[in-house]
Amino acid sequence: MDSIPLGRSGPSVSRLGLGCMGMSDLYGPAERSESLATIQAALDDGISLFDTGDFYGMGHNELLLGEALRGRRQQVVLSVKFGALRDPAGNWLGMDCRPQAVKNFLAYSLRRLGVEHIDIYRPARLDPQVPIEDTVGAIADLIRAGDVRHIGLSEVGPDTLRRAAAVHPIADVQLEYSLLSRAAENGLLPTARELGIGITAYGVLSRGLLSGHWHEGRAGETDFRAASPRFQGENLRHNLGLVDAVRWIATEHQLSVAQLAVAWVLAQGADIVPLIGARQRSQLAESLGALGVQLDAATLAQLAVAVPAGAAAGARYPPGQMPAHDSGE
Repeated sequence: MDSIPLGRSGPSVSRLGLGCMGMSDLYGPAERSESLATIQAALDDGISLFDTGDFYGMGHNELLLGEALRGRRQQVVLSVKFGALRDPAGNWLGMDCRPQAVKNFLAYSLRRLGVEHIDIYRPARLDPQVPIEDTVGAIADLIRAGDVRHIGLSEVGPDTLRRAAAVHPIADVQLEYSLLSRAAENGLLPTARELGIGITAYGVLSRGLLSGHWHEGRAGETDFRAASPRFQGENLRHNLGLVDAVRWIATEHQLSVAQLAVAWVLAQGADIVPLIGARQRSQLAESLGALGVQLDAATLAQLAVAVPAGAAAGARYPPGQMPAHDSGE
């Protein structure tokens, strides 16, 4: 597994990372033993970057990841998101990125993960009530105390990114980026590169659409995708048509749809680290197969015709959640 530095100030991480949210939340039930085995397999395969959030399953994901990483901490770069508030039923209550809240959230994450420090600590979204300078400053205090190593951001816009970087070096910005989600190309990606900030891309399989296995009626009532505009009615039918076009190209190159989708993200720049949201070892192994794929100019041109930027139908999140995305659509 090759490694790359996350921007000019961040740690060295594996070329692919593992996003662990789906093992605890939002995508329906996951099998605990398989989740633990998948994390162990990722470590064995050389993955060092593991991404979680303190609100994934209201602490469940951190506890799960902490158990799986026990005895192997030295192999791992831990990326943790904080700030999202939820009630006992799992409903979203907004963000809290006040300096005192930042330090409180970290204390609980350290205990749940069973570690002495977090490698990259980031607010999950921008808190409209708190200047980003205050939030970044609070994390900088935690770096000076030895509890955090680096600062990351998630789903922020170019202006917010610049303001944050003026307070303290930012290791990376996390954003949704895939063949079907390319809004970041309009401002956030160029700004991050100008500032020397690394990029970690989640949703590279567009929440399952680009897995190659999605079909109408699959999402269950407890699944996030049941409320996602991209998975509804005509939007879904249109988007599955785009996936079929990708499938044709993938078959031509003896790849799965998922492998071609991951390879496309890798081809967008050596500074981009895709986060694979695998919940099973078989899914992880399939995505790892993209590492050896070199997409030539002709194939990239095929994909650009099959799935032009902005071709996906429907927003990434339900209407009520979009205002929390400082990064835009």
